[in-house]
Amino acid sequence: MLPRHACTKAYVTQDSVLMSTMSVREAIYYSAQLQLPGTMPAAEKRAHADAVIREMGLGDAMDTRIGGRMTKGISGGQRKRVTICVEMLTRPRLLFLDEPTSGLDSAASYHVMSHIARVAAREGMTVVAAVHQPCGDVFDLFHRLCLLAYGRTIFFGPASGATQFFTESGFPCPPLRNPSDHFLRTINKDFDEEIVESSKARRKTAAEAIEILTDAYQSPAYSEKTMDRIAEMKGIGGAPFRKREQASFSTKLFVLTRRSFVNMHRDIGYYWMRLGVYLGIGICLGTIFYQVGHSYSSIQARCEVIMYTTALLTFMAIGGFPSFVEDVKVFRRERLSGHYGVAEFVISNTLSATPYLAVIAVIPGAMLYYLTGLTKGPDRFAYFVVNLCMCTLLVESMMMIIAVIVPDFLMGIIVGAGVQGVMMLNGGFFRLPNELPKPVWKYPCYYISFHKYAVQGFYKNEFIGQTFPSDQLVEKNVTISGLRVLQEKLQVEMGYSKWVNIAILCGMMVLYRVMFFAIVKIAEEVRPKLRGMRCKLC
Repeated sequence: MLPRHACTKAYVTQDSVLMSTMSVREAIYYSAQLQLPGTMPAAEKRAHADAVIREMGLGDAMDTRIGGRMTKGISGGQRKRVTICVEMLTRPRLLFLDEPTSGLDSAASYHVMSHIARVAAREGMTVVAAVHQPCGDVFDLFHRLCLLAYGRTIFFGPASGATQFFTESGFPCPPLRNPSDHFLRTINKDFDEEIVESSKARRKTAAEAIEILTDAYQSPAYSEKTMDRIAEMKGIGGAPFRKREQASFSTKLFVLTRRSFVNMHRDIGYYWMRLGVYLGIGICLGTIFYQVGHSYSSIQARCEVIMYTTALLTFMAIGGFPSFVEDVKVFRRERLSGHYGVAEFVISNTLSATPYLAVIAVIPGAMLYYLTGLTKGPDRFAYFVVNLCMCTLLVESMMMIIAVIVPDFLMGIIVGAGVQGVMMLNGGFFRLPNELPKPVWKYPCYYISFHKYAVQGFYKNEFIGQTFPSDQLVEKNVTISGLRVLQEKLQVEMGYSKWVNIAILCGMMVLYRVMFFAIVKIAEEVRPKLRGMRCKLC
């Protein structure tokens, strides 16, 4: 059985931010596993989720995908109801609804709001809803009403007393008119100029009405009533707030990883299209540099293959940025109501993405490796794939940071491409390390560019233990060792092994994930303070 008030508060945002690849049933099921107590049996969680779905009139759309930018799914009104379902699962003590009726027709608005009102009355919940122009039936459901006009309180009190307040202030509601329509028409300043020009008789503008209503509300007659009501509410006793009962950390991590894995599998843009692009690039590079051989000129060809592999295949990781942005939006919406923490999100995203990125690295990498005829050997091929996979994971970690800082996917792709472009220029290929200008470009850009460690790891993997004929125009019948190529021609740092390069890339990937974690945590602390400062200025 669901514990009463398993949650203290919940917030339904105005925008219905949901995973587009999930069906309605899946979205609610996953949310139930995240929010409901871990002691509650799985079958009971599913039954409770099904009941909430049917209560919101979504029984016929249970198995329909939510849909989004790629595919058509449920309607906007149904998306809003799914969002409300997610937050109603735990029967919170305090439920905030931001525009719960937007996108719904009058009948659906009434049924949704009346159901919320019934559940609130049964479960002892308090519902605070911001509604623009509710229909008459929805307006009658409100017990108390707060009218705001441009940041100023016009009225606060019983909803049934608002009409009388307007009448006493000189703005009576005409017969048969919806009171909410009358209130909004009275205090909407957007069309004041039109009122002045078209009104034959002297009719008060909205600006004048707001001043009159504000003065009337602040008069002793009404302000004393408000203060008395506040004092009365403070004196009402109630059960103490308990710590929210939720699933355990491991359960949340498992559920989030599974949900993210399913989402990535179904999201064509995140995985399948990228795999196709990677395969295309692998075939292009493999056929252009087909069987480079072991001549002196093959040294340059091998370096070019490695450079293009590091640059192009890792650069294409930004193709998943729109999916990152959607994931971050869903995370922020669920985080507002405390469904899970930042750590669970970061770890689950890493665990779910790794298998896909491994496949993206192995299949195109194998095609490229054997078509070009790079140094054979299972150990060398394994290193090539691991290095490529680590680079892709690292770039995805970097793009997650950009996604949380620049939430617009178009601007984010531009920023991500610019950051990678700068790193690429300092990777030690276009300009050898000793030739880079020391201020800025070598210190620190060269050492913080992941291309440096990836390219040098590839170089060591390719050239150590190999010999090549020398340039016949300079030295005849002389061979050049791969070690000499690394030290003299490519200026590779040979003080550590190629596996240290992998370790550095892994460390950078972890560092980027930690930075993402820190940025989100800092934003959570700073954003409320900024809102408070803004309110004080207003």
